[in-house]
Amino acid sequence: MKWTLILIVLVSLLSCSDIEKKKDTHITTVTYIEDAPKLDGRPIENFWNTLEWYPIDQNWIGGPFEHTDFNGKYRIAWKEQGLYLLLEIVDDSIYKQAKDPLKLWWNDDSVLVYVDQDNSGGLHRFNSNAFTYHVALDGNVVDLAEDKEAHFFNDHIISAHITEGNTTYWELLVKVYPDTYTTSSNVEPAVLKKGDKIGFALAYGDNDQSEKRENLIGSVFIPGEDKNQGWINANSFGTLILDK
Repeated sequence: MKWTLILIVLVSLLSCSDIEKKKDTHITTVTYIEDAPKLDGRPIENFWNTLEWYPIDQNWIGGPFEHTDFNGKYRIAWKEQGLYLLLEIVDDSIYKQAKDPLKLWWNDDSVLVYVDQDNSGGLHRFNSNAFTYHVALDGNVVDLAEDKEAHFFNDHIISAHITEGNTTYWELLVKVYPDTYTTSSNVEPAVLKKGDKIGFALAYGDNDQSEKRENLIGSVFIPGEDKNQGWINANSFGTLILDK
């Protein structure tokens, strides 16, 4: 009996030490907007100009790159139905090679949106504790699901983009789904409200005509050598605080 109790205590201590709670880093206060923008890739709405630009400048994967090769920034706002994003991406080579959008989708140029509805952090590779949406140039949105397969999540993100020279403007509506979502369920997106805290990060996958993705450039600093953590662990996300 004595050794059984000792074993239980040791297991409990080890379990507690293994649980790392998400720390609120890269905290961003997000402004509420009265009128939703028209999602056409043309940021002509006046409110966009009132919002702060945030950089997409953290090199998570790949070697050094020139400013003319890639330069990115974004603005963000919210309404009850979701997060609104405007991205300005300077990229001297926009590349799409995957014929099947559910295979090797990460090797094409794409916008990655990382969302954790309750800001709880933790692992999410094959569950809906958080999402890593890959928004492709053709508008398809792909992530892994609970069956360990890639699925379309086109109803989660609506996007549009236009390219002028080397600059592409993306406008997105990101609906924020809870961790109870499954691909076979009828779970609705959360209705956002003032005071909500949401785990969040952005990234851009850049490929200049190569077989594999050359760089993944993110919006938040990730410590350590392995910086490609977002698609597995939501602890690496920043934190949004919704204001009104």
